[in-house]
Amino acid sequence: MAQSLHGAGYPITEIVTGGSASSRKKGQVLASKVGARVVTTSDAALNAGLVWVCVPDREIAKVARELAASRDWKSKVAVHASGALDSGELKPLREKGAAVASLHPLMTFVAGAKPMLDGVPFAVEGDAAAVRVARQIVRALKGNIFAIPRDRKPAYHAWGGFTSPLLVAFLVTGEEVARLAGIQPAQARRRMLPIVRQTLCNYEKLGAAGAFSGPIVRGDIETVRKHLQALKKVPLARELYLALARSAIKNLPAGNRKALRVVLNES
Repeated sequence: MAQSLHGAGYPITEIVTGGSASSRKKGQVLASKVGARVVTTSDAALNAGLVWVCVPDREIAKVARELAASRDWKSKVAVHASGALDSGELKPLREKGAAVASLHPLMTFVAGAKPMLDGVPFAVEGDAAAVRVARQIVRALKGNIFAIPRDRKPAYHAWGGFTSPLLVAFLVTGEEVARLAGIQPAQARRRMLPIVRQTLCNYEKLGAAGAFSGPIVRGDIETVRKHLQALKKVPLARELYLALARSAIKNLPAGNRKALRVVLNES
């Protein structure tokens, strides 16, 4: 995020880190890329118009209290990047005069990857003044911003969980099933990628119903039974198969729907 903001023309004055050596080291690496100085909460000047709090959810309120303790926040904007928590986590800064908001990019950020933000949706809620600033920032990043009611944020973030982290969990469960076929995880990853990529392409182009294929759409009862029998050796994968198959029968085209439900219920 810091590099993207820097690239969009926003000057970044400070990268505020924790007090540990590892935190400061990471901060120094980032600061060198955006022309900022590295500070901690105790020595930060915080003279920027916008302060963006990017810490684990459990730390946001604590950081807000620390930042509010000895500084004037009038005319400043403070946002946090949590998808699950609302802007109320920044209440101590609001009480000191800041306009606050939550601004969450629906994107995955992992070490070793720098995703493009063009077209990425950002969910926003909070004080009107902070939301206006958030909209300007997202436009500069070439993203798309939309309002999310504060009481819907947990559901919004759970949806986000299905789009990336739980998708990865699904794929690694697939690697476990591949072992039953004598295929090792590294081989499974390579061999899965073509069909995974085509499925996502089909989903984008044709929608969920148009992208759905396999024994359930054909109503192939015996194949589903064979799957479930084989998966007894990987119970967790079998539970996941059953849950996803039930979702498919409810939400997607399925042949022999009634008979499929019987097979799944028997299991």
